Amino acid sequence: MAKKSVKVVVEGGNVKPGPPLAPTLSQLGLNVGEVVKKINEATAQFKGMSVPVTLDVDTDTKKYDISVGVPTTTSLLLKKAGAESPSGDPEHKKVGNLNIQDVVEIALSKKPSLTAKSLKAAVKSILGTAKSIGLTVDGKDPIAVVKEVEEGKYNDILNPGEKKWEEN
Repeated sequence: MAKKSVKVVVEGGNVKPGPPLAPTLSQLGLNVGEVVKKINEATAQFKGMSVPVTLDVDTDTKKYDISVGVPTTTSLLLKKAGAESPSGDPEHKKVGNLNIQDVVEIALSKKPSLTAKSLKAAVKSILGTAKSIGLTVDGKDPIAVVKEVEEGKYNDILNPGEKKWEEN
């Protein structure tokens, strides 16, 4: 029983049956149209976001499993902020604004793929990404919000979330 894993990052609900995915699926003897349809169904809830997908294929039986990961931090931030794409000039051109609660929710959803030891550390990491793509948080530069997190300004929001962080 030979197993093969194919890892791709796709646009949720909008995978096309073309390169680079189609040639790989064809080499494995899979029906490209059928697999693309199933990936689109599995990623529909992440429409418009970049989503990691893993296809585990049994090359003998041609059976496969689709595993959908959590969208990229950038995709989650842009969706929450209602922005189309990252700023080409994040220092001078802002593309959207979120509130601190949005940042905490994203940090909690990204926990499996983050190396942060605490929710506070994860939130600071997410704030760094927000800055790099041209977002503000509560109308402020994300780096100013990082300082406020360090000073304890958001402990009322972070402390209940910290329990969720430790449970998962």
